[in-house]
Amino acid sequence: MGRERLQHPAAWWLWGLGLAAAASRTTNPVLLLLVVGVCVLVVTERRDPAAPNPLPAFLVVGGAILALRLAATVVLGNGVHGSTVVVTLPRVPLPEWAASVRLGGPVTVESLLYAVGDGLRLGAILACVGAANALASPRRLLRYLPATLYDVGTAVVVGLTFAPQLLADAQAVRAARALRGHGGRGLRETARLAVPVLETAFERSLGLAASMESRGYGRAVRSTPGSRRLASTLALLGLLGVLAGLYGLLDASVGGVLGLPLLLVGVLLAGASLAVGAAREERTGHRRDAWAWTETLTVLAGAAAAAVLVVATLSGWPGVVPEQRAALPPLPLLAVAGILVAAAPARFTPRPRPPGAA
Repeated sequence: MGRERLQHPAAWWLWGLGLAAAASRTTNPVLLLLVVGVCVLVVTERRDPAAPNPLPAFLVVGGAILALRLAATVVLGNGVHGSTVVVTLPRVPLPEWAASVRLGGPVTVESLLYAVGDGLRLGAILACVGAANALASPRRLLRYLPATLYDVGTAVVVGLTFAPQLLADAQAVRAARALRGHGGRGLRETARLAVPVLETAFERSLGLAASMESRGYGRAVRSTPGSRRLASTLALLGLLGVLAGLYGLLDASVGGVLGLPLLLVGVLLAGASLAVGAAREERTGHRRDAWAWTETLTVLAGAAAAAVLVVATLSGWPGVVPEQRAALPPLPLLAVAGILVAAAPARFTPRPRPPGAA
């Protein structure tokens, strides 16, 4: 396992995206809960104890989405009709222009199961993103952006740094007003907090801009019109390829077999665009994280889960996308094994440094 160190952030994010891709291909509640369990296990074992853990917040949001999905199904329905009626709500008549929408009526087990699978799928994807956030903060990942996206990365880092500070400024201003006898809550009190908070934020932004300019962050980059046009064309084609590929992968009805090739072509074109832009930049990095065999295996573990679920969906394995019926769906063991492979980084990756370690 090697010495204690922080693993490369790109490895954790690629792992999380692979696991999220696997979750997007199934509506089986058991498989989706297994994805969430893998996220919780890996974060528990390999999260940096000195960094905050955003995963619980993502899980809460996912639970709220599931609850809203169920509530919407009970009140409005979801287009799934079944024979096992749980309860029949009073039907509210609607005008003809809203004939496709129902308000009230019978609530079936089949429609509820469909809502649970659909809501859990989005919740599992959020859990994967939250796990990647907990294992490697976006600020660490932004250090490795290509030189073409350097200015964008700088803006995002500044935003991620100062956004939490706005809440602290608001609390400080509220406390100062309370000491002066100006308590209260509501929209009026929030409006009174806006001016001093924004004034403090502007002052901090101007100070940061001056310090960054003195360190050369505003250096102009030499480029030719031809290189700019080439980079823009490749970026546009790559973006279209990525969007078409993702749409094809997520919706098999439009030709899921073509989704993966289009996605790969789009990624290659986008990478070529970044390479063309990076050729104009010469920047050095400070204390870069190492990329070792553990990072490679971590990425492969997430990719394996995604590959197994994509193959399972395209091949029509029973239980991956369950039928709408009042019965427990079959559990495909190969899909379970593919998701469990994604839990392997909890064992072979290096443990993060303990708090206070150099």
